Amino acid sequence: MIRMTLAEVAAAVAGRLQATDADTPDTTVDGTVDTDSRLIGPGDIFVAKPGEATDGHRFVAAAAQAGAALAIVEHPVDAPISQIVVADAVQALADLARTVVAQVRAGGDLRVVGITGSNGKTTTKNLLARILQDEGETVAPRASFNNEVGAPLTMLRVTADTRFLVSEFGAAAGGQIARLAGLVTPDIGVVLMVGLAHAGGFGGVEETLKAKTELVEAVRPGGVAVLNADDPRVVTMAAVAAARGVAVRWFGRSTAAELRAEDVEVTASGTTCVVVAGDERLPLRLRVLGEHHVMNALAALAAARELGVALRDGIARLETVEIAERWRMQPLGSDRVRIINDAYNASPDSMAAALRTLAQIAEPGQRKVAVLGAMSELGAYAGEEHDRVGLLAVRLRIERIVVVGRDARRLYLAAVGEGSWDGEAVFFETADEAFDYLSGELRDGDRVLVKSSNSAGLRHLGDRLGESFS
Repeated sequence: MIRMTLAEVAAAVAGRLQATDADTPDTTVDGTVDTDSRLIGPGDIFVAKPGEATDGHRFVAAAAQAGAALAIVEHPVDAPISQIVVADAVQALADLARTVVAQVRAGGDLRVVGITGSNGKTTTKNLLARILQDEGETVAPRASFNNEVGAPLTMLRVTADTRFLVSEFGAAAGGQIARLAGLVTPDIGVVLMVGLAHAGGFGGVEETLKAKTELVEAVRPGGVAVLNADDPRVVTMAAVAAARGVAVRWFGRSTAAELRAEDVEVTASGTTCVVVAGDERLPLRLRVLGEHHVMNALAALAAARELGVALRDGIARLETVEIAERWRMQPLGSDRVRIINDAYNASPDSMAAALRTLAQIAEPGQRKVAVLGAMSELGAYAGEEHDRVGLLAVRLRIERIVVVGRDARRLYLAAVGEGSWDGEAVFFETADEAFDYLSGELRDGDRVLVKSSNSAGLRHLGDRLGESFS
């Protein structure tokens, strides 16, 4: 964080300062801001956020013991540390982030990019950050820090020397992206796609569209919206951009895109394509597994071009990326039995993309095995969407379909109903049962996909399988 006095922090969060005898309102702080006391070090700022499972106020003393310089609290705590008392700790995080980013922006050449979409946000964020880090100090979220807590924490990592802030905006209901993006008014807004991820919270795909459009509405006039030309719902956002004086840049695989991919080929070692922009035609070899990551790469390249990065340079930097993120199409195991752990999250679109990747990378004689868990937050769509995934797995000729968890049972029943029988599709209540089965079932040459929503916990099963067959 930038250097601020305790008085300035208190003003930013509309709080009341209670300083220790060693501090005054003019005492300065510039440490990392965090809500996890375990990550606090000397000079840092601890935000005591109440939570569903525990209350951050219980850990103020631990943060002080770790060397924290300041605690932001909702009520005073008996601990040897200066405290700023606020009405709402989460709102205080947002207010402080808004102030810090505005000050850095006013004093330098900070450029802000916001990214949203039903799928691909984290991968695109990582790819764009990799491109930009060679241009100057770049701040981007850890993992999927994209909610009302994670997004402000990322923003608060900017310093006076930061050139690029890449923010990822997720949401489970309308208005959330507007609030988060409104903290920074991005120079560039990237919208990847509109699908059924979190549709249960939004109330349907059309409400999801409205929510994702909030990012385009938050881009500052004179800024740029980077939009997916292949998604009809995203295309509708161009009118919103035009009404706000925001330029539009298109990416995709269709000829409507200004930056597009041609000649896409998928193998077990990665994905190749030709990136086309005007008269430029440049080869790209992504080591990140999956055809769907081509679109994420195009989005990152399009945003980077708007920030002054030459296409050739952006491509060269993307080719150094080996994995997008842990548990996202992460190759584990060995050449003998390859495990692809993609169980950080799942939606109907990402489930289909992962299954197609499995079908594409398996060579003749290599058996395809899909270990599948539930997709969460689909609301009324849950049943039929699990049915669709089960049907797709059979139609892609996945030789073994291993379904784990009661919430995913319809996926198994759909696979059986489509013609997957005689042990081709199996069901287990728990990940431990599935592990025991797979430990004896997998054989040389198998290519194994592990895919589920985070809540299903299959990412840990993927890790266990990866270790067993490494």
